[in-house]
Amino acid sequence: MPSERPTTERKALAVNLDARRYGSFAEIGAGQEVVRWFFRVGGAAGTIAKSMSAYDMSVSDAIYGQCDRYVCRQRLQDMLDREHALNLERLRESRGDTTAFFAFADTVSARNFHGTNECHGWMGIRFQAHPRDQDSQIILHVRMLDTENALQQEALGIVGVNLLYGAFFLNHEPDQLIESLLDNLSTRRIEIDMIEFSGIAFRHVDNRVMSLRLVQLGLSSAAMFSADGEVLQPSEVLYKKPILVERGSFRPLTNVNVDMLEAAKAKFQGEEDVESSDVVTLAEITMRNLKANGDIDLRDFLERVDVLAAAGMTVLISDYFEYYRLAAYLARHTKKKIGITMGAASLIELFDDKYYTTLDGGILESFGRLFKNDLKLYIYPLLNRETGELTKVDNLEIANELRTLYRYLVDKGCIEQLEDYDPDHLSTFSREVLRQIEKGDPEWVEHVPEVVADLIQQRGYFGCRRVSKTSEPSTAKTLNPIIAPLTPLIPAAGMMSPVV
Repeated sequence: MPSERPTTERKALAVNLDARRYGSFAEIGAGQEVVRWFFRVGGAAGTIAKSMSAYDMSVSDAIYGQCDRYVCRQRLQDMLDREHALNLERLRESRGDTTAFFAFADTVSARNFHGTNECHGWMGIRFQAHPRDQDSQIILHVRMLDTENALQQEALGIVGVNLLYGAFFLNHEPDQLIESLLDNLSTRRIEIDMIEFSGIAFRHVDNRVMSLRLVQLGLSSAAMFSADGEVLQPSEVLYKKPILVERGSFRPLTNVNVDMLEAAKAKFQGEEDVESSDVVTLAEITMRNLKANGDIDLRDFLERVDVLAAAGMTVLISDYFEYYRLAAYLARHTKKKIGITMGAASLIELFDDKYYTTLDGGILESFGRLFKNDLKLYIYPLLNRETGELTKVDNLEIANELRTLYRYLVDKGCIEQLEDYDPDHLSTFSREVLRQIEKGDPEWVEHVPEVVADLIQQRGYFGCRRVSKTSEPSTAKTLNPIIAPLTPLIPAAGMMSPVV
C-alpha cells in the first residue's frame, strides 16, 4: 500500500526540526499564510530568520524596485533575489558551515470584496540543498479556485508548506515533489499551471517534462514552454493577445504543418482588430495524443518537442480533447481574436456527434461554446491522391441532419477555407512520413523542413538510423520569420487521423 501523505502540520514541524534550515519569508497579499504554519506548529525560532509583508505598493517598490505589476513573476524573482542575498550577507559568515539558507516568497491576489479580480499568485523558494551549496530554485504559479477569501488563504498556506517541504526533502525526486504540492488539498481548490526548477539541485531536470507532469497529474489542464525550453505562464503570454493555434501529433513536424500555419497566419493577420505583431501562435499537443499507445512515452514526447523547438515553436500541452474546451481555455486569457487551423479531415471529425454524447445539448451545445467568442476555424485542403480531388469547405461531406448547421457557420464566417497554400505539400501525410523514417526510406527527408530532417538524423529520432555529423543544428534556428520562439507555431501533423 502507498505510504500515507504527511499532514500539513507534520510537514511544517519537520522543516522546523531540521537544524540545517534557516531563512526568511516574504509574502505580499492574502496575509502571511505560509509562515503562519511554521509559527503555529512550534520550533519556528530555529527556522525563521525574518518574516515580512510589504502590502503597500510604494513600500514594495522601495524594497524590491519598481515593477509594472505586483502579482507577476518578475516581482517574485526580485523578492527571492533580495531576501536570499540578505540572508547570505548577514548570516553566512557566522553560521554558513552548518546552515542551508533559504528565502521563500509569494505575491498573491486573493478574492477581493466584490469578487471581481483574478485569483492567482506566484510562489517560489531559493535555497541551498546543503550548507555552502550553490543555490537552487523552484518557482510556480497558482490559480485559487475557492469562492471565499478565507478558503483561498488557507489553500495558499498549505501549498506553500508543501513547496518548502518538497524543496528540502524531495529535491532529489522532482516527480514526487510535484505530486506532493497538492497534499491535503484537491484540484477543485488549487491549480498549478506553471512550475520551473533551476540551480544545482535540479541540473538534470528537464522543465518540459515537469510541465507535462503538471497536466498528467491533473494539477493543471494545460502547460506551456518556449522553443528554448523555458517554462511559460500561459496567462502572461496570452494576455490581451490574438491567438492562433493548431493541434497535432508532430511525429514528425512536416512541411504541410508549416504550410498550414503560414497560410492560416496570413489569413488571421488580415482579420479586423488583429495586429500582426501581437499574434501568438501555439503548437498544441493533447494528452490523449501523447497517450495514443497507452502510457506516455517520455522519449517520444521529447522527440516531438525537440523537432518543434528546432522550428522555433512554442508548445502548449493540454488536457482539452474537445475543441470547445480548448476555446474556453484560450478565451479565459484574452478578449482578442482566436483562430484554430486544421485540415479538412479534422473538420469532418469535428462534425461527428459521437464526440458530444456527454453534453446535454449535444453537438449544438458544443458549437455554441466553440464559436461564442467569435472564434474562427481555418481549413487546409485534403488531397485524394487517387482522384486528385481536393476536399475543401465548399465540398465537405457532412451528415444530412447537420448540413444546415454547417452552412450557417460557413456563411457566418466561422469556418473559412485557406487558399494560399503550397500544392506541392498536399501529398504529405505525417503517418506515412513516420513509416518511411522507421523503414529507412530516404524519401522522408523531402517531406519535412531541412532543420527538422537534420535533427532527426543526427539524434536518431522516431526510429531513424543516426547519421553522425560534426555539428548539430541550433534549436534557436527558425524556419521562417513567421515563426518566432515566443510567438510560436502550430502544426497538425495528423492529416490522416485528425484529433477532435
